[in-house]
Amino acid sequence: MIVERFTQGMINSGLFRLYIASGFFATCVFFVLNSELFSPTEMILGTIGVTILLKTVTNIMLSLVVLLFDLDNKKREMDFNFNKDRIDSLLSELTLKSTQTENVK
Repeated sequence: MIVERFTQGMINSGLFRLYIASGFFATCVFFVLNSELFSPTEMILGTIGVTILLKTVTNIMLSLVVLLFDLDNKKREMDFNFNKDRIDSLLSELTLKSTQTENVK
């Protein structure tokens, strides 16, 4: 659930779309500036190829983020917080009982 929320947030943020769009426009500018070296068919196929390549790279990056996301640290942190709260409550009960027994004596 944590990973799903994170990936949905990344996809919805538009960061990947911005990356792909900037790559697309950079490729278009490259081909326009070097138009004497390339035919129109090469320009179109090159732009399409680079756009597909950038889309593939973004999907690989997102997959690696999901793959390398470690939930063990989050579980250990939650266990630590639970145990810390449990120990604090037990200590407060112990001090309360010890003060009650001292008051009774």
